[in-house]
Amino acid sequence: MSAARMRDYSLTGEDARLAVEKGLSAASWYATPLPRSQLKALMRRSDGPAIRDTLLWFALLAAMAAGMIAFWGSWWALPFVIAYGVLYGSSSDSRWHECGHGTAFKTRWMNDAVYVIASFMLLREPTVWRWSHARHHTDTIIVGRDPEIAVPRPAQVMNVILNMLSLKSGPASLRQIGRHATGRLTQAEMTYIPDMERPKVFLYARLYIAVLLAVIIACVALHSILPAMLIGLPTFYGAWLLIIFGITQHAGLQEDVLDHRLNSRTVYMNPVFRFLYWNMNYHVEHHMFPMVPYHALPALHDAVKADCPRPYGGLWEAYREIIPTLWRQRHDPHHFVRRQLPDSRKS
Repeated sequence: MSAARMRDYSLTGEDARLAVEKGLSAASWYATPLPRSQLKALMRRSDGPAIRDTLLWFALLAAMAAGMIAFWGSWWALPFVIAYGVLYGSSSDSRWHECGHGTAFKTRWMNDAVYVIASFMLLREPTVWRWSHARHHTDTIIVGRDPEIAVPRPAQVMNVILNMLSLKSGPASLRQIGRHATGRLTQAEMTYIPDMERPKVFLYARLYIAVLLAVIIACVALHSILPAMLIGLPTFYGAWLLIIFGITQHAGLQEDVLDHRLNSRTVYMNPVFRFLYWNMNYHVEHHMFPMVPYHALPALHDAVKADCPRPYGGLWEAYREIIPTLWRQRHDPHHFVRRQLPDSRKS
């Protein structure tokens, strides 16, 4: 088996050491030159768009939950179950993401409140993932440094399929929560979670367990699985759209390169998908300028698109590239998609 096939994606192995030695850790990344005034305007935060979109999200969740409860026990509940699952188990990912950056709202407590709620919906512990995601942005798709590489090489296609229902990631999250509830961190977690933040990790884990136990007690008391269908299980049965969106971000692209135009994708999506995904389909732009709020990403895209590879026309076009790439990486981990930069704008 080749050395490339055996790359160590852990944060404490040989590739982590090599990434630091090669200067790939906390390095300087390429960014499209923009006038200072234009970038400042794009980075301006506002409560209005996020309040509007969050109230609509909560209203849709409440409506779908009401429909599920009203029709529970009949097939008429199924459309509400599916819609509620997507809003809970998939759309929460983008809310978690943007509020974790602190850019969705101008008001800090609003970002923090939605971040904690969305984190629970995904069974992601707020403190752990805040620091994990900070590392992801600092060392995007740098092997041995990035803890959020969703599809390591050689690609484990079955893991991707199982995670359409969180069948791999969900149990792993529950095990992690249990470990943190007992006051333990892994060696990898210790590389990015500061000492002063660790008590919060343990506190949130214990709160998560308390809520999940309360849901189980409610199910037993009511002799019904319905409480778990509203809180807890949607993380699993509603995760499929999260995976469909999320895989487009980086899967199959180049590793260990300091240019987000080569390791990230921008994919055009329809307005409904963009609402559910909070414009994270503009992923090259987000990584290049992560302090630009989600509602300004379309304008940022217009500002930088001449300096970037051609965006994908939609999910279908993106997956026509991703699926064959991941299948080939099962046997050829050297293979990756080479994005074509504009001739006059190569880094």
